[in-house]
Amino acid sequence: MALLDLTPDELLTTTRAVRKRLDMERPVARHLIEECLEIALQAPTGSNVQGWHFVVVTDAGKKQELAGFYRKGMEVYASAPSRKSSGDEAYDKTMARVMDSAQYLAQVMHEAPVLLVPCIFGRTDGSPAWVQASTWGSIYPAVWNFMLAARARGLGTCLTTLHLMEEEKAAEVLGIPFAKVMQAGLLPVAHTKGTDFKPAPRRDADRVIHWDAWKA
Repeated sequence: MALLDLTPDELLTTTRAVRKRLDMERPVARHLIEECLEIALQAPTGSNVQGWHFVVVTDAGKKQELAGFYRKGMEVYASAPSRKSSGDEAYDKTMARVMDSAQYLAQVMHEAPVLLVPCIFGRTDGSPAWVQASTWGSIYPAVWNFMLAARARGLGTCLTTLHLMEEEKAAEVLGIPFAKVMQAGLLPVAHTKGTDFKPAPRRDADRVIHWDAWKA
């Protein structure tokens, strides 16, 4: 499969969390997933430990179970007290669209041709911040590499974490040794409906960039 004609900057700025534009009816070839995972394994990892693992789920029954955990997590998330207005009307509208698409994904997650569960060896429960940062920093760059590689191949992904409210049950479904291995997310993977994604609206950089010291 030919790669999309994207510059590095275009690839980085148009790799989106895709939900409603996932083509749930078109199969994803195994070799595409393998290519993306090979690129994922080129990501940096703390002390070069390479403690990552990736569970690729195509079994319909297991996808149903994982999607069920995600839906339960979404129910908890959606029922939380409403977030107050940020005072930024454009941002609030964007967040409302994000919530709508996330709830849509919860209903169709099981239909994705592939679900990917990235994992990292070692648990950080109760660990100091530096241990947590090192551990999570050793898996999420690989996840992002996978997402970039998928985008370049006309595939869409979305990093979700709500199924982790039922992480131990998900581990049992997939045979993951829960006491030793943490799941870092759940990604639906599918071809996208069209490939014309654009950069997302973001708050002004001046609000989040600090030179030499934090500014209020």
